[in-house]
Amino acid sequence: MVKHIHATQEKQFWLHDGRKLLTLHQLQEALSDMNDATFRHHVDRNHNDFAAWSLDIFGDKKLADSIRKAGSRKSMINAIDNALKNAEMDKITDAHHLREIANRIRQDLIKMLLNAGSGHSAGPLGMADIFTAFYFNLLNHKPRDPQWEERDRLFLSNGHIVPIRYTTMAHAGYFPISELMTLRKLHTRLQGHPERMRLPGVESTSGPLGSGLAQAAGYAYAARMDRRKFNVYCIASDGEHDSGNHWEAVLFAGKNKLQNLTLVIDRNNIQIDGYTENIMPLEPLADKYRAFNWHVIEIDGHNMRQIIDSVNEAKAIYEKPTAIIAHVIPGKGISFMENLPEWHGKPPNAQEAKRALHELRTLGGKIKSEHE
Repeated sequence: MVKHIHATQEKQFWLHDGRKLLTLHQLQEALSDMNDATFRHHVDRNHNDFAAWSLDIFGDKKLADSIRKAGSRKSMINAIDNALKNAEMDKITDAHHLREIANRIRQDLIKMLLNAGSGHSAGPLGMADIFTAFYFNLLNHKPRDPQWEERDRLFLSNGHIVPIRYTTMAHAGYFPISELMTLRKLHTRLQGHPERMRLPGVESTSGPLGSGLAQAAGYAYAARMDRRKFNVYCIASDGEHDSGNHWEAVLFAGKNKLQNLTLVIDRNNIQIDGYTENIMPLEPLADKYRAFNWHVIEIDGHNMRQIIDSVNEAKAIYEKPTAIIAHVIPGKGISFMENLPEWHGKPPNAQEAKRALHELRTLGGKIKSEHE
């Protein structure tokens, strides 16, 4: 958590991660957390560093004036809160920049799982690029106004990979990154499986596999009846294709031509008991969806440009739902976790986490870590 902010450092932080909302959020947290002496150092009758930073970093004269005119620390916090609430998420289009964000998200995911002492590793790591693309480019959403009526809806069917959703949401500005350390703790908002009523921005409660697409399809059908313009997305695992109710939803969406519905299939080829093709073969998966009147796109789920292009293609499809089969590597980015079913449902221990973080920070040894 930021205790002291230097304008140049804060600007570099913003430029590195491209998270305008999160930077504002940290500016707000700094105001809340610093002691009175530090606050008086930054704000007096002659100068206001917080106003200067908001103008320098964001070019937001209106916000800077609001902070400068605020008569108290509480008023300044409220001014920033209003700016956050009314802002939509900046869309990041540079693929390299998105990959950098995904790498930082993977690092925080490892820290969160280590601290929790339980949770899933392989699936969340494999889906980090897709969640990054959604929250930082594809979704129409407001992190500080998670119940915004015009937001796109993202349903997570394979709820056990929710740690990657939590981590990405925190990086996008829905809640402080520090809250990630409460994963699976008593009374936390960050349960091991998502609960809709606990955390704003989570669209559905999920845990039992196979139900998410039915929820998303029903929502998309209702949205069309109400002539709403938002898009409905569902992320589902390949393993849950073993469930009959998933295929009922596939039939329903195809029959009703739900063009406002896009399914992203986490095709990592593993499930809790082993490899999917050994337990219950799914191939030819694409042909099955086409037979049920779906438009199908197959992509490399770690290629940011393919992720973004496929979702944009789905938006242009008329009178069909779209299934994006995203081929991903479970445990992506960590050599000793990749493609191993044993990492489906366990967290790293301290030594494994240290090794994992080193690999992520050095891109597998390609660069020198600043932590060395």
